[in-house]
Amino acid sequence: MEGKKKVILQAGPWGGDGGSSWDDGVHRGVKEIRLVYDRCIDSIRFVYDDKKSRTVVGEKHGGLGGTKTAEIKLEYPEEYLTEIHGYYHPVVHGGHPVIRSLMFVTSKRRFGPFGVEEGTPFRQYLEGLSVVGFKGRGGWYLDSIGIHYVEGSSRSTSKTMLKKIQRKFQRIASVARSSKDA
Repeated sequence: MEGKKKVILQAGPWGGDGGSSWDDGVHRGVKEIRLVYDRCIDSIRFVYDDKKSRTVVGEKHGGLGGTKTAEIKLEYPEEYLTEIHGYYHPVVHGGHPVIRSLMFVTSKRRFGPFGVEEGTPFRQYLEGLSVVGFKGRGGWYLDSIGIHYVEGSSRSTSKTMLKKIQRKFQRIASVARSSKDA
C-alpha cells in the first residue's frame, strides 16, 4: 500500500458562481480554519500540513467585510474533519448565491454554525476520508466552497493496524497464561 498512489477526489463546490475561482491545492491534512462572518461567510483561510510535515498557510478567500471571527484549531493529526455543512443563498435580492453559513464537525468536536442558516442546505460526510485541500470562488464574500479528499484515510489504516496488534498481544497473553497454568 505504501507505493500505491492515492487518487484525489473532489466534492462540491456548493454555492454561487460569482467572484474568482481559487484552489488551495492538495496537502496532507487540515490544521486550522479561520473565518470572518456576519450575515454570510465573508472570508475563509485554511492552514494545512504539507507532504513534508511543514505548516502551509493558505491565502484568504473572500472579501474584507464581516464583524465576527472564528479560529478553529484542530488537534492535528489526531483530530480531523468528519463532516462539513452549510447553506448558500444571495445576501441581497437579485444577487449571486454566496455561502451564508458553515459548520465543521471533527472526530472530537463541532464548530458552528457560523453565519446565517438560510437558503439551500448542503452537507458532505467525510468519515473514512482525508480532506487534503479546499477550493471554491470568492469576491466580496465566499461565493462557493468545495473539497479535495482521498479515500481510505491513514487514520482508518492506523485503527486497523492497532486492532491487529491488540489481538496479537491478547493471543500472546492467552498463551502465556495457558503455559503458566500447565
